Parts: sequence; C-alpha cells; structure tokens
Amino acid sequence: MTGPIDRLLSTLQLTDTGARTTEDIFTGPSHWMPLGRVFGGQVLAQSLVAAGRTVGDDRLLHSMHGYFLRPGDIEHPITFAVDRIHDGRSFSTRRTQAYQHGLPILSLIASFQTEDIGLEHQIDMPVGLPDPESLPSTADILGNIDHDIAQYWSYERAFDIRHVPSPIYLKVEGAHVPHQAVWMKAYGRLPDDPMLHRAALAYASDYTVLEPILRAHGVAWTTPGLKIASLDHAMWWHRNARVDEWLLFTQESSSASGGRGLSLGRIYTQGGVLVASVGQEGMVRVPDPSKFD
Repeated sequence: MTGPIDRLLSTLQLTDTGARTTEDIFTGPSHWMPLGRVFGGQVLAQSLVAAGRTVGDDRLLHSMHGYFLRPGDIEHPITFAVDRIHDGRSFSTRRTQAYQHGLPILSLIASFQTEDIGLEHQIDMPVGLPDPESLPSTADILGNIDHDIAQYWSYERAFDIRHVPSPIYLKVEGAHVPHQAVWMKAYGRLPDDPMLHRAALAYASDYTVLEPILRAHGVAWTTPGLKIASLDHAMWWHRNARVDEWLLFTQESSSASGGRGLSLGRIYTQGGVLVASVGQEGMVRVPDPSKFD
C-alpha cells in the first residue's frame, strides 16, 4: 500500500499526450474519495501542474482564478487542455480546462511571473495561537469512528489538519463566529520543486476554507441534510514555502446569503511569513436555515 503523500504525488504526475493543435493536452488519475466524487483541491492542483508544464522554469505561478463546473468521477481519468493565452516579457497566462466524458468539470486561468524585486510588506500573522503540536489531529478526533468518511479524513488525506480553536466535524464548540484557523502540513516530504509545492498548497487550501460559514451558524459537518460544494476558487502566491512544514491558514467568512457563502483566508509559515491569500465561494444549503443562528 502506498501512503497518502505517494497517492497525492501520483495524481500530480500528469501524462503529456503529445497532442499539439491549439492546446497542450495532459491526462491524470484521481485518488479515491468516500462519496465517489473528485476532491476539488485535487483537480485544482492538477490543472495548475498542467499549466505549469507549458511555462519555462524561470516563471513561477503567482495567481489563479477558477470555477468548479461539475462534480468529477473518481473512477475515470481527467483530461487537461491548456491554452497558451499569452507570453510577455515578465508574465505568462494560461487557461486550463479539465474534462471528463467530454464535459468540462473545472475551468481556470493562471498567471506566471519571472522573479522580480519591488516594494515589500505583508499583514502580520495573528499572535497567541497554540502551537500545532499541542493540538489534536483529525485521527485523534475521528479515528475511532467506524465510518468511511471519518476513516478517510483520519488516515487517507495527504495533509495533517489541526483546528484553532477546535474542529467542527461532529459539533461546533464555543462561540458561533465566522472565523477560524487551521495548522496544516503534508504527511511526508515532497520533492524540492517550487511549482509542486504551490500546486499542493492549492490542493490543501480547499479542505477547510468554507468552514467559517458553517461555524458562524453552529452547523457541523454531520448536520443532517447539509449540502456544501465549492463554486469557485481564487488564490495568490506571494512567497515560496514548503507544504511539508507547518503552515497556518487563517480564515473568515465575510458574507452568506442566497444559499452561498464567501470565505477568505491567508496562509503563513510557522515563522510568520505570508505565503498566499485565498478566496472561495461555496454553495451551502441546510434544510431549515431558520433553525441556525
């Protein structure tokens, strides 16, 4: 049996089909998920890797904007078509469409830039948060529950996720507020490839980013009738970082209405360096919204 990190890396090792018309075509597999649907973070990361394969090594991924269009099927491979929209003196722009059965499941545009110097500042990391090693892991909380999702989240995900102040898997403890933070780190060492780490960070950013919407209303993941799905995802990479070292992902939801919610986040190294910023809107539906805060 291979471990979660091996499975993650295998999904990011895309096959170049050699097709060269107006687009570059790649294919990639999916890893198993309990409900049979492709994890959104997986297809995001794969789409970014595909785009990166058409750009020179001197240009780093710095932003992406994507839309989830249809759920993917883990039983079938995914085709990635990359359109080389623009190559300038400093920036390259790519559009990636991910397909299954001839239909797009995700569409994104990504931008790459040569390394440059300029003005420097960042918003500081929050202070006074507990050290990640002092917090329980997902396996500590869900590992003894005999359920496919609990077992998958405990032992099969590629990243160790630790919540501040506490997770909302089974219940929402404490105040119902639209913000939280999570420490996250890959469960194994990754190769020294900045593009791979940036793609893996996009992968991990999809795990918990919508949770502040649920926390604000006291909605746990186990709430009967809860339906939640990512609609779009935007991300900006500011500085290099390794995903196999602890990263702090601070998250807040600025609004929820019309069956949708918006979450924004910042990702820091343990030393306080701002690595990336994230935004995602999701569909969030509960059977009777009036029963929640």
